[in-house]
Formats: sequence, structure tokens, C-alpha cells
Amino acid sequence: MKTEILAPAGSMESVIAAVRSGADAVYLGTKDFNARRNADNFDAEALKAAVDYCHKHGVKVHLTLNTLIADGELDDAQEAVRLACEANVDAIIVQDLGLADIIRRCAPDMPMHASTQMSVQTPAGLKKLKKLGFTRAVLPREMNKEEIRRLCENSPIELECFVHGALCMCVSGQCYFSAMLGSRSGNRGACAQPCRLPFGVPYGTGHDLSLKDLSLVDYIREMAEMGVCSFKIEGRMKRPEYVAAAVKACKNSVDGIIDNELRSDLRSVFSRSGFTDGYYQNKLGIGMFGTRQKDDVTAAAGVLKKLEKIYEKEVADTRVDFAFTGILGEPLSLAAQADGKNVFVESEAQPQPAMNKATTQEAVQIQLEKCGGTRFFAGEIDIELDEGVFIPVSELNKLRRDALEKLENDEKTTVKDFKNEFVSVKPHQGGKKRLICRFADIESIPENWDYIEQVIVPLGTERQVKKSVRVSVEVPRGIFSDDEKILRQLKSAGAYGITEAWAGTLDGIALIQKAGLKANAFFGSNIFNSRSVKVLEDMGVNKILLSAELTMSQAQSIGGEAPRGIFAYGRLPLMLTRNCPQKNGQSCSDCKQNGKLIDRRGVEFPIECRMGANDILNSVPVYMADRLNEIRNMDFMLLYFTKESKENVREIITSYINSGKAKGDFTRGLLYRGVE
Repeated sequence: MKTEILAPAGSMESVIAAVRSGADAVYLGTKDFNARRNADNFDAEALKAAVDYCHKHGVKVHLTLNTLIADGELDDAQEAVRLACEANVDAIIVQDLGLADIIRRCAPDMPMHASTQMSVQTPAGLKKLKKLGFTRAVLPREMNKEEIRRLCENSPIELECFVHGALCMCVSGQCYFSAMLGSRSGNRGACAQPCRLPFGVPYGTGHDLSLKDLSLVDYIREMAEMGVCSFKIEGRMKRPEYVAAAVKACKNSVDGIIDNELRSDLRSVFSRSGFTDGYYQNKLGIGMFGTRQKDDVTAAAGVLKKLEKIYEKEVADTRVDFAFTGILGEPLSLAAQADGKNVFVESEAQPQPAMNKATTQEAVQIQLEKCGGTRFFAGEIDIELDEGVFIPVSELNKLRRDALEKLENDEKTTVKDFKNEFVSVKPHQGGKKRLICRFADIESIPENWDYIEQVIVPLGTERQVKKSVRVSVEVPRGIFSDDEKILRQLKSAGAYGITEAWAGTLDGIALIQKAGLKANAFFGSNIFNSRSVKVLEDMGVNKILLSAELTMSQAQSIGGEAPRGIFAYGRLPLMLTRNCPQKNGQSCSDCKQNGKLIDRRGVEFPIECRMGANDILNSVPVYMADRLNEIRNMDFMLLYFTKESKENVREIITSYINSGKAKGDFTRGLLYRGVE
């Protein structure tokens, strides 16, 4: 399997830098529907130009359409797919299940890569991706070496890993921090990066959400031997010099070349207090944290000019064969062949009898070999030349330039098939809104369940709750290597009489169904449009919690038949982290499940720990009991209990039964303001 170095490109300058530095593929975005909307990105014409340039150098192009799509954007998203087919991109990177369905129907020949935003971490999840039509998955950055190895051994599709660049604190696709704080959604490509601000834990660093940049450059050959096929560099917002340095460093790693000066330059051009390999080495903790310091910023100025030299010249990677004819009485001509194409050019000039020194075959060959500044290098040169003739060097050079230009411009672009599909959305008609209550602590579950349709408890605690058909279990979103344990627990829950389970990722849904239980889509599933609902219905999903990033209006307009609901009460999980920020200041024994993150204004965000992962919760709960009449076309409301006491739970449930007003601080979440 060929090792693919996949480079970021937020501009045409970065495309050129990536190709000239040795990238095997680049990934880039259009103006909309990509996770780096603040990069320059590419319009239709620029996209075609970028693809054309890359393909001429044998470099693939992956287009990022890796954000959540609203119902009102489905037609525009379909148009973006059409443009991708017309430009002949090599693959589309996707997060949204609905968009994946559109691509599969409208452009069946277009390969789809599952974005890391899909949070897939297990063999079961990868198999589910294959059934959905994906050919590759980008793994979460939080996986360690042995977890990656295991997925490589059990994956039915190609696997891609990030090996250099910025490292988010949150598992990709599971971050709602920026959305809640300022309506700029990471799932919509508009993240404001609040994690880089001073959020601290007691006795911590003061920036306990800010990780150093990732660098696994030294492990590329090891990962390739495991079975990883593509090695991805983060950085579509970064400058071309960064792209060139990162690509060159990765290529050196593949080739076994050690260049300590380049490594130093790579750190200088961009880092946050250096790099980390903590996740890969399974060495988490305070050593992984870092911020962008003044020295990090000023270091770049000293290396930019040097790094420009990596990509200042065009790469001569295409062989061209020439056949030259210079016969008395006939125009000068040159035939050229490259990339399976043949071109022919003629000069208005003819060879003339030599008055002094005649032109030799060697002199002709020397001029035709001068392909510098182009992507071509001369291969075989066949020369037919009369003796005793003179040909001006300028005419030879012009023939060569004209032939090479014709090879460039006569390119016939292959276009992938695309069939437009009419997208129709008919809003769902909900029934009576029932309460579904999720409890992190089973001790807080009230005795009276009269008004509760279903109680959700953590997987593994179901036997501590009174046996009832109304009890279901919640599968963690951070599964990673615990999938076999979770499958055993699900089967045990089924044996106890549990018939339904909730999961916020495809991994969890796949495991639930494998255990023989009914699967429900929970928080983290990011169901943002009607097509995604249809995909889950076809998958056999029973109930669906719609994305908490939807407005009320958007949510009630979503179609489909499956029962659905909204997040109507509780502290929204803002981040799913594998690196607990609390451990920067206290041990687990000192924390005792009471961890909290504090911002610069003193606002506290509780930390909920479960199975090796952590949820950072919002500082105040969503509250909608006093606006129940505005919740329409829903079948249930989710009440999400985390830190509440049993008495507090009883009061809140009573408020939702009687449409009571809130006590204390609360938020409406994103139900009215939505996200960008």
C-alpha cells in the first residue's frame, strides 16, 4: 500500500506549496460547508484550477464538505457535490449523514471519506460506515498506538490519521463549547476556539483546555506498517511555508531521512510550546498542555524565507518525449508525448543552408532538454535533421515552449457522473410530548414515574434500578478500546430485560444493534436535517434526539417518521475529552467526581467522568418548562439530569408537568439563537 502524505490547502498558494514539497494528496474546501470556513477556500473556478494543477502532478484532491447541513441548505449542498464531480475531485470528506446519502444517490462513483467529525472509534462503527458507502475513515486524534493497530487489523475500509498540527481538547464532532458561548459552531466550520482562552481548574495551568500541537511525524513508517494508508497534516488556516515544512518533514520520515534543522524550522513556523505525542503513546496529562507564547510567534519570522525555498521551483515530475524534424524546404516541427497525450507544433521558419557553423543534432538536443520552470523533464529525443543547415536557437526554444504549453492546455478533464435529485421535506407530525429522563446518578431517580415515559441510566447500572420496561441504558460516546466490554454489558442489560439503549455515535448504535437491542440516537449524534433522520430510520434506529444546535423552528420543520425529541432541560455537555483537565490540578482521589473548570470571570463548568472520558458541562441548565407550548412536532422532551439531587429532580419534573417557571440561573440553549 502506498503511503499517502495528505496536505492542507486553504489557498492556491498552499496547494502549490504542498505539491512542490512532495504531497501525495491535498484536502481543501469550497466557500461553504467545510470545517474551516475562515480559510480563503475555493470557488468553482478556483477548485477546477486546483484540481487540474494537482492532477497534472499526479496528486489527488479531497474536498471537505465536512459540516452539518440544515434542511434549507440541502439543495446548495447538492450543488456543491455537482461542482465536485465537474471538477473531478478524487474524494469528498463528509460528516453529515444526510449529505452522505445525497452523495451516494447523486454521485455513486464519488468516493466518500468519513470525517474525524463523525467520531468513529471502533471496528463496529467502521463496518457501519462501509454499509453507508464510505471508503475511508479519518480516525480521532485521541487514539493510542495499540487502538490504531487494532482498528487497522479489523477495518473493512481505509484508515487515515492526523500526524501533525493543532490538537483540539475535545473529540472531534462532540464539541459544542463555541456554539454555546457565541453561536459559532465547530460542527458548522465556525469554531471560535474558546479552548485557547484562560479556562482553568483549581491548581492547574490556567489554560487547561489548550493542548500543544500534535506531531507524530516520527511514527509514520510505524503506522504505515500497521496499515494506516494516509497521513494527514492539519492546517488549512496556516500559511504556505508551514504546509511546505510539514509535508517535507513527513516525506523525510517516510524515506528514513533525519533532518533536525527542518524539524526545528517546523516548530518555529508554528507550535504551541512545542509538540506532543501523548495520545499516541498513551501518556496523558499536564505535559500535553501548552499555549501559543510570544517566542512561538516571533520564531516564525526567522524561518519563512528559508522555507519558501522548498517550494519556489516547479516540480519536474512528468516525462516528455520529443520528435524533432528540421528538413530543408519544410517548416520546423516538434511532436511531444506526455501523460498519454500527443501534440504537434510547427514553426513558420524553415531550416536555412548554413553560412558559417551548421546546427548539430547535439545542439538541438541541448535546447529541447531545457524544460526548466515546468512540470516536465525530457525523456527520449528523436531528431531528424538535414546536414549543413542552420536553425536559430530562438526557434528551437519557441517550438519547445509551444509544445509544452499545448500539453498543458489540451488536458481533457474527466468528469464524474452526477444525477440531480429533488429534495422534498415534509415536517414530522409529533404526538403527545412525553418526558424521557436521563440520570447520571441513579440515586437521584424519583420514586414516582407516572409522568415519565422512559428513564435512561448509565450502562452497567440498570440492575440497581427497579425493573421496568421503561428503563433504558446510555452508551458512552467515548468508547475507544472499550467496545468489547460495552457489548458484553449491553447483552447483560438485554438479559435483565432492557430492550432499548441510547448512543451518540455510530459506534454505539452498531454495538446496541449487535447486542439485539433497539437503538436510539442520543446527544452527540448531530442529527441536523431530514435526510439524516431518513438514514437513521433505514438503519433501524428507533428514537432520535435532534441536534441541540438546531433552533426550535428548524427542529420542528424536520421530516421523517421516527419519534424524535429535543434537549429540553439540563446542562448541555460542551466537550467530550479524553484528557481530563482536572488532573492538571488534582488527582482522581482528590477530585472525587467533583471536578470543575473555571473561566476568567469565575464561571464554573462541572466535569462529569465516565469510562475513561469526561464531559465538560455547561455552567447553567437549559430550561423550557415555561415555554412548552412553543415545542411542536416533537414526540418527547429530554430532561438531562447530571448534578441534581433527588429533591431537585422532583421539582424540575413537576415544573415540566405544570409549565412552571425556572428557579435560579438558566439558558434557552440554542433553541432560539441557533448557530452560524
